[in-house]
Amino acid sequence: MEEEDGLTAAESGRRPEPDALLTAIADYVVDFAIDSPEAYETARWVLLDTLGCGILALRYPECLKLLGPVVPGTMVPEGARVPGTPYVLDPVTAAFNIGAANRWLDYNDTWLAAEWGHPSDNLAAILAVADWLSRRGEPLTVDDVLTAMIKAHEIQGVLALNTAFNRVGLDHVILVRIASAAVVTRLLGGGRKEVWSALSNAFLDNGSLRTYRHGSNTGSRKSWAAGDAAARGVQLALWTMRGEMGYPTALSDPDWGFFHVVLKDQPMALARPLGSYVMENVLFKIAYPAEFHGQTAVEAAIRLAPEVAGRIDEVAEIRIRTQESAIRIIDKRGPLTNPADRDHCLQYMVAVALLDGKLEADDYGDERAQDPRIDWLRARMVVEEDPRYSRDYLDPAKRSIANAISIQFTDGTRTPWVEVEYPLGHRRRRQEGLPLLRDKLRRNLSTRFIPARVEQILALGEDLDRLRAMPVARFVDLWV
Repeated sequence: MEEEDGLTAAESGRRPEPDALLTAIADYVVDFAIDSPEAYETARWVLLDTLGCGILALRYPECLKLLGPVVPGTMVPEGARVPGTPYVLDPVTAAFNIGAANRWLDYNDTWLAAEWGHPSDNLAAILAVADWLSRRGEPLTVDDVLTAMIKAHEIQGVLALNTAFNRVGLDHVILVRIASAAVVTRLLGGGRKEVWSALSNAFLDNGSLRTYRHGSNTGSRKSWAAGDAAARGVQLALWTMRGEMGYPTALSDPDWGFFHVVLKDQPMALARPLGSYVMENVLFKIAYPAEFHGQTAVEAAIRLAPEVAGRIDEVAEIRIRTQESAIRIIDKRGPLTNPADRDHCLQYMVAVALLDGKLEADDYGDERAQDPRIDWLRARMVVEEDPRYSRDYLDPAKRSIANAISIQFTDGTRTPWVEVEYPLGHRRRRQEGLPLLRDKLRRNLSTRFIPARVEQILALGEDLDRLRAMPVARFVDLWV
């Protein structure tokens, strides 16, 4: 027989066992039973908050223009609904629509580790598929949605703990595609083989470059990239369930595998056993629609706002102590050309918070950005890393996201340092944050629904047992 790379043709064509990481995730998705009351309690609020963020985003024409069927006017019998809209779509397109809206304002929950990201982005794939199946007669309930969410959060979050895709230039939405493909394949009835097969294809897609999140290229793609990843996860799951093959050494192949080609020979492994850790520790964005590394800086700036009221022209210097990740992601100098640029600029967030004593989604728009005082304050900011903040950020027992601010005036006086280590949405401030999370949900829903519908959704959210037992299609109908 002819030889191929030192092996006979028969040998080179032999399928090996799937990579250990693929099988570990597949085993978790298929076999692991979630028994954490805290995970379900938290998942309930993640579900409602994420959909509420999507409802709020429908106020923005830049988001709305991307929504709807690929071909205008298309309606899909028994299709998935897109909350807040009249659209009835195939599950792939619905996943894009739901994901683009949920993510548009950078206001849904987040996870900060070696790779940051937003595990609730996976809800787009989960809800689109579950709603579609429910309308076709499958007996799926919101409990199935919450369980899939907990598992998607865990897959994305644990993979992020010790693998920084950003350091090789890839966007974190690669993890959305991976997690969505896994849990959606299971929702569709897939077993262990189907789950690892879908996962292998999700890894083979490689990932999106982070170009659209940085510098002069920052743009609105960062707001729909997660929807795109969720939709791709659904597509891969559907193909897998039609019998499309998987690729067992998609990760470990020494010449062409993901570890070699993408991670430069750095293997990827689970940093901890898969369970419900991520959902229990997820971070809610409660008070401010701001990139999460800057949330505590905004809170500190709002506390300092009374100190600078009437003295803006006397500000000589604003010092900001932060973590290394914030410096890498949101420390921006120079012109900011669009809302996507501004909502990922630490200095812009702090300037608006100091000026107004608040920060809202509209503050990233062109009208607010024309205020010359914003750039005047930005020019006086010094951002520096605090090594302790960087250590505590990565400490699994703390996972703080600390910032501190002090302002010096032209007369030589200086404010005390105002330090905030844990943002309102952190697990350590969960009880303090939940009432505010409810208020956020009410405000967001009120932008689209009549008061009676708002109260109906809020009341359902307070009754976890009733929520878990509700058929998915009936639940989604509340949001149409």
